[in-house]
Amino acid sequence: MSEDPYGQAGTKAKAAEAAARGAGALQLPSEPRVAASMRDWLDHAANPAGADTRLFAKLIAARDARGELALLGLQSHEWRLLVARHFSRVSVPPLPLPVVPSEHASFVRGLHALLVAHVSPNVDAADAHDLATIITHACLRPDHLWRDLGLAGRDEVTWMLTRYFPALIARNVDNLRWKKFLAAQYALSLGLPPGPAPGCPGCEDYGFCFAQAR
Repeated sequence: MSEDPYGQAGTKAKAAEAAARGAGALQLPSEPRVAASMRDWLDHAANPAGADTRLFAKLIAARDARGELALLGLQSHEWRLLVARHFSRVSVPPLPLPVVPSEHASFVRGLHALLVAHVSPNVDAADAHDLATIITHACLRPDHLWRDLGLAGRDEVTWMLTRYFPALIARNVDNLRWKKFLAAQYALSLGLPPGPAPGCPGCEDYGFCFAQAR
């Protein structure tokens, strides 16, 4: 069932509008300490106005402000290279190794591979690889994807996914919530019926998205 009261046409129009806004779609976080962290990262960026740099500054700030950099899911070498690409003026802070529960390891690998298989040729491949990691690990947490990523709302997630993985995102013709959609695409890639992401059962809207599972 569509979650868009305006139908598929409205969904596509909103996605196109969000994509067209580019870096302007990325608002400063409303939480003061996260906004300050994002500004600090951008102060150390070679291109602070760049759309991708602003995106990573916001994603990193959401975790850095809380001492949760490990939740990005990046390995130490990936972290160092990401910071070098976008924030070359900062001294790279240490990154604790991510811990993925063993029961979710196949989901993490599979969803990451699915995202990477649909990367746009117009973005940096290393950025796309790291973003796929960050998104996949966010799907392990119990909230809407935009909150788990530290973004301002669905429009920012739509812009991000459309910029990096447009061919995959175009399949969301029913305007499913993004975490639900990604989990469904992962299941379908394995020939399985759609189901929730590992973090979905802890979300306040789990009963709405998966009424049949209650």
